[in-house]
Amino acid sequence: MTEPGAARVAVYLDFDNIVISRYDQVNGRNSFQRDKAKGLEAAKLARARVDVGAILDFASSFGTVVLTRAYADWSADVNAEYREQLVGRAVDLVQLFPAAAYGKNGADIRLAVDAVEDMFRLPDLTHVVIVAGDSDYIPLAQRCKRLGRYVVGIGVAGSSSRVLAAACDDFVVYDSLPGVPVFEPHAAEEPVKRTKRATSTEVEPPDPQTAATALLKRALQIGLEKDDVDWLHNSAVKAQMKRMDPSFSEKSLGFKSFSDFLRSRTDVVELDESSTTRMVKLR
Repeated sequence: MTEPGAARVAVYLDFDNIVISRYDQVNGRNSFQRDKAKGLEAAKLARARVDVGAILDFASSFGTVVLTRAYADWSADVNAEYREQLVGRAVDLVQLFPAAAYGKNGADIRLAVDAVEDMFRLPDLTHVVIVAGDSDYIPLAQRCKRLGRYVVGIGVAGSSSRVLAAACDDFVVYDSLPGVPVFEPHAAEEPVKRTKRATSTEVEPPDPQTAATALLKRALQIGLEKDDVDWLHNSAVKAQMKRMDPSFSEKSLGFKSFSDFLRSRTDVVELDESSTTRMVKLR
């Protein structure tokens, strides 16, 4: 969808999803459920605290935020401590009572229903920001796009579905948001024990740097075939990479700019920076 000048943004946060995903990322896989059974420690919660301001500030970069809703059981202590911060940012807190086994997807369903209803109720909405990494939100992202909205996803690294990322126009890892401190696991952290079954079926994710290089090469090859030109504008190359993989971000790879990302791959690409219009081609 072509982004209009007067962009209006709706933000939907599956708050339990983000809080639990961040906790597991910082303290170890599946640690939230284990620790919850014996009582969550303040120190571990503090390490895994979610910066709500960073999320909302990033969402506002797409346009005027006209509504924001956060879905969670706000009676739970782990969520209640965020209430003041959220209310201070004019976030509408949607109460989800503790779910029985049959209702475990209550947040997903309620959020999706509200989002679709809002799109029909507010036809001037241009952007929908979904703060969650759950694959259950894939149909919602697809429906939002079909209804002409620009869809942005935000999820925690390691707990976000790549298929959900592909279903969005743009997908950003929470860790790479401006203001969020870089996560560094403790050296003494216990390794996660895996069952024999899990080890045999788990597929290791590709190295992010290698995947980014392959993505860059594909984008340049597509540009060459489509336009029949060797040199392409940097911005056009990045746009093509984002279309192919909405989760691509040079900042999450450790580069301050896309130009720095390209300079790190001069064995693959050739750069022309002789003018303000930077150009790049495949070697």
